[in-house]
Amino acid sequence: MTMDVLILMGSFLILLLLRVPIALSLVVSSLLTGIYMGVDLAALVQRMVGGLNSFSLLAIPFFILAGEIMNEGGISRRLIDLANVLIGKIRGGLALVNVLASTFFGGISGSALADTSSLGSVLIPMMKKQKYDTDYSVSVTISSATQGVMIPPSHNMIIYSTAAGGVSVGSLFIGGLLPGLLLGLSIMILTYAIAVKKNYPKGERVAKEQIPKIIREGLLGLLTVVIIMGGILSGFFTATESAAIGALYAFLITFLVYREVSIKRMGVILHNTFKTLSMVLFLIGASSAFGWLLAMLRVPQMVADAMISISPNNAVTILLIVVILLMLGMVMDMAPLILIATPILLPVAITAGMDPVHFGITLILCLGIGLVTPPVGSVLFVGSAIGRISIEKVSKSMLPFYGAMLVVLLLVAYVPSFSLWLPSFFD
Repeated sequence: MTMDVLILMGSFLILLLLRVPIALSLVVSSLLTGIYMGVDLAALVQRMVGGLNSFSLLAIPFFILAGEIMNEGGISRRLIDLANVLIGKIRGGLALVNVLASTFFGGISGSALADTSSLGSVLIPMMKKQKYDTDYSVSVTISSATQGVMIPPSHNMIIYSTAAGGVSVGSLFIGGLLPGLLLGLSIMILTYAIAVKKNYPKGERVAKEQIPKIIREGLLGLLTVVIIMGGILSGFFTATESAAIGALYAFLITFLVYREVSIKRMGVILHNTFKTLSMVLFLIGASSAFGWLLAMLRVPQMVADAMISISPNNAVTILLIVVILLMLGMVMDMAPLILIATPILLPVAITAGMDPVHFGITLILCLGIGLVTPPVGSVLFVGSAIGRISIEKVSKSMLPFYGAMLVVLLLVAYVPSFSLWLPSFFD
């Protein structure tokens, strides 16, 4: 390994250990390496700006805005009520409602963290009140929240598309649908099995006169996803245009139909949106310069050669990719990992016979599992805080859920049709 690579990777890891923010760590390590190599620093800045010069990135602020609006407008409660009408009467009904509501909400927010914060703050106390064990309540909530990064629209897929050099966002959205639903189904089956074993209570019946209103209001919220995906699949508009239309629809539904919050709250919504957006865009710009230096130093090729030298078997290479991503997901957040790992591992994955869309879905699922895995799983931390229970207890309770998620992950990694079957219909 050359001194250039040691400076780039070594300074980045040291800064992370010193708890310097990831985006700033990327910038500093890129600058240090650029100075050592004698690279024109203006070129690094141009790479940072160039990394943001992508039409598909315009979708991110609109998706974030739509999620913020719907969350502020009470969509969480309405989706919980809708899920309760559908499956609440079954044994362990409230736990199953938790999973199904996460499936619904994931299709709106695209964020596991938003899912846990919004639904968890309502459902975890409800489950505890109905005598569900706290560790089980938190485990169901955070594991089902991982659907949010898979079920479209997911801004993480847009970030991957940019890092991968322009992979179709529409194909990624469609490709993530089946694995996301498979993940939700596996968690739901496990949730029900544990509920039966521990004899958790059945859900309360909903008054018949309330059912039409609950279904109507819940479906109005879910129409956000239908509008976005329907427009993309029909070719009527692009992913970026669909994001803007979805944000407009969310605004109309929240302030003209639900009318739970005042239009004055729009200032808070925009503040939260811009705060999140600034972090995401700074991270994308910083990683663009970092990735340019990685490519210049031929780090992806070095990694590919090293992994292939372990075994020429494609199945072994794919397993190594999965293991590496799971390990990285345990110590770093999702968005920066997508930006850092994609330019390094995508060439290896292609050499192993993986389609870029297939690799993208596998990568996002791996890192989604990392969000609920100690020691740095952000969703695990939030869920534990809401449930007021230690991370150690939740992690122990999560063991069967980890097993279910890993089974789905291996199916997605080794059976490309899970990710590519639906997109093949719309090519």
